Amino acid sequence: MIYKNISMHIPRNVKIILNSLKKNGYEAYIVGGSVRDCKIGMIIPKDYDITTNALPEEIIRLFDKTVPTGIEHGTITVMINGDGYEVTTYRIDGEYLDNRRPVGVTFVLNLKEDLARRDFTINALAFNEEQGLIDYFNGTEDLENKIIRAVGEPNKRFQEDALRMLRAIRFAARLDFEIEEKTLEAIKANSHLILNVSKERIRDELCKMLVSNRTTKALRTLKETKLLEYILPELQVAVGFNQRNPHHDKDIFEHTLAVVENCPLELNLRVAALLHDIAKPNCFTIDKEGIGHFYGHDKKGVIICQQILRRLKFDNESISEIIILVKEHMNVLTKPTDASVKRLIIRTGVDLIEGLISLQKADALGSCLSETRLQEIKEMEEKATEILESKVPLSIKDLAISGGDLINQFSIKPGKEIGAMLKFLLEKVLENPELNSKEKLLAIIYTELL
Repeated sequence: MIYKNISMHIPRNVKIILNSLKKNGYEAYIVGGSVRDCKIGMIIPKDYDITTNALPEEIIRLFDKTVPTGIEHGTITVMINGDGYEVTTYRIDGEYLDNRRPVGVTFVLNLKEDLARRDFTINALAFNEEQGLIDYFNGTEDLENKIIRAVGEPNKRFQEDALRMLRAIRFAARLDFEIEEKTLEAIKANSHLILNVSKERIRDELCKMLVSNRTTKALRTLKETKLLEYILPELQVAVGFNQRNPHHDKDIFEHTLAVVENCPLELNLRVAALLHDIAKPNCFTIDKEGIGHFYGHDKKGVIICQQILRRLKFDNESISEIIILVKEHMNVLTKPTDASVKRLIIRTGVDLIEGLISLQKADALGSCLSETRLQEIKEMEEKATEILESKVPLSIKDLAISGGDLINQFSIKPGKEIGAMLKFLLEKVLENPELNSKEKLLAIIYTELL
């Protein structure tokens, strides 16, 4: 199907590439996600991919600056005014041996053959200003009906590249579409093939789901299709796990979904929400009254989180932040004092305390009988805000005295004793910020430590 009376905003640099290819006798179209997003409206494309019948060496010849980013698969990055745009020769994929990538590609001259190899009908759209919108697989109709449908035979598409199963779920969550029945059944039938996909690619898709418009929908679909048990078996154990506690009216999995949904759309915060109760099944006990408890699940959760995050190849900085949030998520101070809130800020870090409080609020909102908990968090948040705005000392580096001062004053050699003194002084200053002067801190050393 060709739709002639359709317009699409094309950035100037993209027009330069399309016009150069056309002027030299080649076909060229914008293809894939940018066409989809423009057709949907209200979504501004981030990238514009171009497909053409020009061979890679011809693309290189036509443009002044190119980078052979994927030349073996027919992709050349064309640089225009400092920005890069991927231009790919029409192709069909060779045999897939590992459910991840084709062993090779064959260049073709026919646009329809190129579009036929793509994952979903809504991504198999092409556009240029002369021809209009090219839609051989009813992607436009699926966009209008809000459907994710595999191009051609869904089993074949997922066996070619198993990551497409996660992409289907991610697109459904991002766009709030439904996955077409045969496509969904094919995901269920082929879910085990996700084990052949690299952990980095799985992580990237999972992260995109977590900051999508319908994260809960994505996570439920992961469970429904059995993908969850391959990607996050530790979370699969939480499905249907009755907490048997008056503070919880949901099983652990449904509670987790509620907490994620209640968190701001910040990636590390949402990963922490997803994993905050990951150790609960391991820590479950029942008291004499038949009430369920999960003592120490926050501490045990740190260990399990670290294993999961390293398995999924998260970067060290993200791992550190997420682990702190999981470790501290239960530390809601029932009677917050200045000193206790300061210690929480120190343990968490100034940059993370706002995220921790957001996680604690989300945790409370995902439970029942949450009014008291939310009031406690509010009081803690108000005190934390007051402390941060007052710029009071919160770390050893904020003290009015240094290790060098102690060495000079008391003729002590550098070592653990200096560190212990500074920690002792910090505790005093946390209790009473007025003590933070050099004279007063030296007096404390004289009177209490020497």
